[in-house]
Amino acid sequence: MKLSFKVAPAPAAMARLLTSSHHGIELRDDYAWLRAANWQEVMRNPASLDPLIRQHLETENAYQKKVMEETAALQKALVAEMRGRIKEDDSSVPMKDGPFAYGVRFREGGEQPVYVREPSAGGESQVLLDGDKEAHGKEYFRFGGAEHSPDHGLLAWAYDDKGSEYYKVHFRDLATGIDRAETIENTAGGGSFTIDGRYFFYTSLDDNHRPNKLFLHAMGNEGGDDRLLYEETDPGLFLGAGTTQSREWIVIDTHDHETSQAWLLPSADPLAQPVLVAQRQTGVEYSIDEGGGTLYILTNRGDAKDFKIVTAPVTTPGPEHWADVVEHRPGRLILSHSVFKRHLVWLERENGLPRIMVRRLADGATHAIAFDEEAYSLGLSGAYEFDTDIIRFTYSSMTTPSETFDYNMETRERTLLKVQEVPSGHDPENYVTRRLLAPAQDGELVPVSLLYRKDLKLDGSAPCLLYGYGSYGITVPAAFNTNCLSLVDRGFVYAIAHVRGGKDKGFGWYEAGKRERKSNTFTDFIAVARHLAAEKYTSAGRIVAQGGSAGGSLVGAALNLAPELFAGVVAEVPFVDVLNTMLDDTLPLTPPEWPEWGNPLASKTDFETIASWCPYENIRPSAMPPVLATAGLTDPRVTYWEAAKWVARLRANNTGPNPIMLHINMSAGHAGVSGRYKSLEKVALVYAFAITATGASPEPTRRA
Repeated sequence: MKLSFKVAPAPAAMARLLTSSHHGIELRDDYAWLRAANWQEVMRNPASLDPLIRQHLETENAYQKKVMEETAALQKALVAEMRGRIKEDDSSVPMKDGPFAYGVRFREGGEQPVYVREPSAGGESQVLLDGDKEAHGKEYFRFGGAEHSPDHGLLAWAYDDKGSEYYKVHFRDLATGIDRAETIENTAGGGSFTIDGRYFFYTSLDDNHRPNKLFLHAMGNEGGDDRLLYEETDPGLFLGAGTTQSREWIVIDTHDHETSQAWLLPSADPLAQPVLVAQRQTGVEYSIDEGGGTLYILTNRGDAKDFKIVTAPVTTPGPEHWADVVEHRPGRLILSHSVFKRHLVWLERENGLPRIMVRRLADGATHAIAFDEEAYSLGLSGAYEFDTDIIRFTYSSMTTPSETFDYNMETRERTLLKVQEVPSGHDPENYVTRRLLAPAQDGELVPVSLLYRKDLKLDGSAPCLLYGYGSYGITVPAAFNTNCLSLVDRGFVYAIAHVRGGKDKGFGWYEAGKRERKSNTFTDFIAVARHLAAEKYTSAGRIVAQGGSAGGSLVGAALNLAPELFAGVVAEVPFVDVLNTMLDDTLPLTPPEWPEWGNPLASKTDFETIASWCPYENIRPSAMPPVLATAGLTDPRVTYWEAAKWVARLRANNTGPNPIMLHINMSAGHAGVSGRYKSLEKVALVYAFAITATGASPEPTRRA
């Protein structure tokens, strides 16, 4: 039995032509009216949305539901399958911090995490914060972090109840379990205590949803008159702050996607004057940790494209005092680092695979933590404590469930603490994970991670879900994902295209997929699709392209360039109206995004470059495959109207019979619905779309 999309009258968005001129070039937009004039207010109060826009969006939702009506039972079955792979009463392995070990657990049937701690020496577990209780009665709820004070007496916790990422911070007295009267509104989420626990510092958001002010809150102050420590006046830079591993220093950081600048404050004296580490220099990035009075700085300064680690005294932190401790090596990209009392640890990637490196500070002896699979993922959790030889990391592959280890940096002993349980069963031997290299049109080799059943016949008949991202240097890990097994067990090949714009093959791989070379991201994705077909993993017209956020730019551009390749396109919270968004400097992310995409307001060249590939601007009449776009009304990152406009223009230019659909969550933002089970409903929608678009069987062909 095969499912089909139901034929139904599609919404026809009103065309209200709006023209604008930039650098002597006219832009024409029939659907600009879908952008709410009061979008800032809508972020805080969704009910304030213009009724005409609301009516259109609700009509789109009704259409999507009607077209996919035949998949309703399949979606329920998929949710049940995916839920069956989740351990209902799961818990993390608590991590030691002095007298207590802190962790997270879930109760059976619970949607939200429960934060707990237990005595390090053993004893009864204490519930610090019950997410299910806090979320009760709220249509949307997402934690923005929970941090305990160094004296273990307080828990600062934040939440967002709109999806618009305006977080409210509470302070819980851990002796009584009661929140104190003082709260902080309008934060970017999270924050940190000073080393004595007397102060809490946090960043606040401006009217355009940008974190631009760093405040110091004196515990016990209920008046709201917190001290302003720093204000970033450049709208193109985001402000943040954190503490070093030693907790001795507060690091104030301001950055965009290619430039950073940091100041140091002693955590014991946060009212002191911040000390600048290095003046910002376009294209130079650095991040800081500290141990024993020495700064350890990860930076690309001095043509270290793939980054190096340098040291400097805390008393003289300037670049003139920087000395290499881990030298730059082209092709070996250093991703992050931490400093402990006796060891320096960093995560690096070479030839597409990650490894953890450990160096003893006393004598420089260095060794690696690595694994042997073709494609895998490593996560470095580190430790709460500074004076420790034990760090924590996680390992998984596309076939291997996540494993949590404690690792002794001195003895090199790995202690397996936990293996991810799959209650419904999972045998890794039934699956194959592969790492391919697909030739791009210019000769570059694009890595591809694959997962499929061992008994799958590779004759080109298999459907394929091809996922890609390719922006901001973000690398999509080849990690274990229980959800995608629902596709693989129905005969799909699940593929990740590690296209240019990520950092899979070093920093140069990122540079080769941004700004004037952004088109490489899209042509790489198409090259991967064609290579998978040529190698008989699938075939043209059997591939569903999937991308989210900036990955929406990828699949939107690929749709314009090669619609014949795809059986369907899934674009989740898609960044597809790139040119108009980069021209609107009032939007939250626009000025900080100019280094990534270009500034079409200031540069005609940037304008023409973005216009040459922007998904929304390059839609042309063609017979399109089925399209499913998703969005969130209160999304501050990729606004809802991008997907709404894109769908309207696609539909107006579709010369074929296939449906172009929009599913918009009217009470959520960029991350979609909250809750570990509710979120499965969106995954099920996407998978049901892929199964229907490819004509695959709605029933698993094999069981795990």
